[in-house]
Amino acid sequence: MGGEWRETTLDQLGRIVTGKTPPSGEMGYFDGDIPFVTPTDLDGRRIIDSTERYLTDQGAATVGGSRIPYQAVMVSCIGSDMGKAAVSGRECVTNQQINSVIVDSDDDPLFVYYNLSTRKAEIRAAAGGSAQPILNKSAFGRFDIYLPPPAEQRAIAHILGTLDDKIELNRRRNQTLEAMARALFKDWFVDFGPVRAKMNLPSPAGRWAGGEGGLQGKPYLPADLWQLFPDRLDDEGKPEGWEKKRISEYLSLAYGKSLPAGNRHQGGVPVYGSGGITGFHSEALVNGPVAIVGRKGTVGSLYWEDRPCFPIDTVFYVQPTAPLPFCYYLLESLPLRDMNTDAAVPGLNRENVYRLEVAAPPAELIAAFAESASLLRHSIAAISRDSETLAQLRDTLLPKLISGELRIADAVRFLETRP
Repeated sequence: MGGEWRETTLDQLGRIVTGKTPPSGEMGYFDGDIPFVTPTDLDGRRIIDSTERYLTDQGAATVGGSRIPYQAVMVSCIGSDMGKAAVSGRECVTNQQINSVIVDSDDDPLFVYYNLSTRKAEIRAAAGGSAQPILNKSAFGRFDIYLPPPAEQRAIAHILGTLDDKIELNRRRNQTLEAMARALFKDWFVDFGPVRAKMNLPSPAGRWAGGEGGLQGKPYLPADLWQLFPDRLDDEGKPEGWEKKRISEYLSLAYGKSLPAGNRHQGGVPVYGSGGITGFHSEALVNGPVAIVGRKGTVGSLYWEDRPCFPIDTVFYVQPTAPLPFCYYLLESLPLRDMNTDAAVPGLNRENVYRLEVAAPPAELIAAFAESASLLRHSIAAISRDSETLAQLRDTLLPKLISGELRIADAVRFLETRP
């Protein structure tokens, strides 16, 4: 490295902490407000401030030595998916699969994170090739790291962080758009909000249908849509005049095709399994947009893909006879994850899905929903493309900046003038 850079080890930057899990059978240890980070939570986010599980103060006290502060650098160090890295966004506890660096030198934790985020294969190799590779606390602490002066570290972290901030903002925007489409479907076709508003009835969730605009029967939709909803529910609890139809009248589920990893050719076509994208290929099985449903493995998982893609044999892909956005959110409203077969290898039986019945709205309402949902999905797709471009730029700059191939000439002045 250049003369201004120095080589050191992770344990010279600060304290190394290995996580620990409180006894799971004890009452009162979980469901508090202290994030409990596991490798599942290291899902591509740079900053982890929310997790699937949380500890109470009592639960955290049982593993007090494993508590880590804000801006600790966390790395998964056990198992086949080791090497995932993230930064704690608040005080938290990790499980035993994660080692953390608590930087107490003048070095920048975010630079350390960016350095380690590029070294997954190297971390795996340091753990050995066993079926259950482990990089223990001592070996993790001896891991080498090359560092520029602290000011340059912070400048590099700022450049990369600005890109990641924009990607994270886009992710949240898409979550909001997705939630809007989901809420619209639920209001119209599950809770029957406009009908309940006309009847001055609360929704099943205990809120007045349509929010403030739906109180006392006031319309909260354009007049042409409002008049498509009846003003009462029938004896079955569905809008008067709506029939019941089976799912098979809206869509069919086609089997994906086997595509072993060794048979995939380099390309940009995403390959979908029941856990999501599992790689890429040079040829597509179906054109987008398409909805994909987990059949084996993660049963009932659901994905929307705008691009041509290749669903493999652990999933179904939807062949719609109604507009695809309606079919997608219809499937999302069903208990697909609870519909495992009793076979030795659990899976989703499509005939069981086809037999499910739902209240059938008129075609005009389905078309109106599909039009609104399509606009939201087009926005989601555009934002996703923007994020892909930003991620490509970040991934191009990242190795060059953290290796010293690209240098920031006057890091101190850069930091003083940054917005």
